[in-house]
Amino acid sequence: MKALPIFLLLFLYLQSFGQPKQVCFSLDDLPVVNYGITDSTYQKELFHKIMRSLKSNNVRAIGFANARKLYLNGKVIPWQVNLLKSWVANGLDLGNHTFSHPDYNSVPFRTFTADVIKGEPILKKILNEQNQPLKYFRHPFLHVGNSKAKADSLTDFLTKRNYVVAPVTIDNEDYLFALAYKRAKDKKDEALAGRIGQDYITYMEKKLKYYEMLSNQLFGRNIRHILLMHSSLINADYLDALIGMYKANNYTFISMADALNDQVY
Repeated sequence: MKALPIFLLLFLYLQSFGQPKQVCFSLDDLPVVNYGITDSTYQKELFHKIMRSLKSNNVRAIGFANARKLYLNGKVIPWQVNLLKSWVANGLDLGNHTFSHPDYNSVPFRTFTADVIKGEPILKKILNEQNQPLKYFRHPFLHVGNSKAKADSLTDFLTKRNYVVAPVTIDNEDYLFALAYKRAKDKKDEALAGRIGQDYITYMEKKLKYYEMLSNQLFGRNIRHILLMHSSLINADYLDALIGMYKANNYTFISMADALNDQVY
């Protein structure tokens, strides 16, 4: 495919200035990415820090949960369930990210769909307490199937179970920064952790600009975006800064439902 002429790129860039900029924040792997840290105090503090940042900045986010994290030896962990209950009670949306995060490109259809169903009962119970249905689904690894037949089969399955698939328009490797940040914290190297955190925000801004450019090239405008990130320590510590960066780029924050109202979806 030929590159767009420079004058057309400039036109699209200038045209985007008059458009409202909107984004939905979505966090995968709720309740938290714990890197094997089972301490309840650590996980609760991480989770609530993320939630406080979202609430204090009026960000209507959605989280996608792996229900396996709510169980230990087949028994429900009440405090883990209570984290998701508080999430929904605070006006944040909750979706299914499968029970155990399998890769659909690597497992059979029946294995994957059974894992989707296994995650439903406890999430439905949490949502029902707030008179909400279990509506949204996100594919682990964003893998929808490595063949057309496999992808079509899963799409048909999700449609029949009344799911709305939550896409992503701003993808990134925040998990790599999260791992480096966690290792720096483990070593109590606060200077290194601080540099990683600042580099993370710079990186996320570059990603934002990149996907804005692609949006304008593909659609002639900046669409309502959906940002992917994870419920990790780096996002707990730097979510205020990340939100501030989006605000500095003139973004307002919308729900998944509002984002999907964009005709591009």
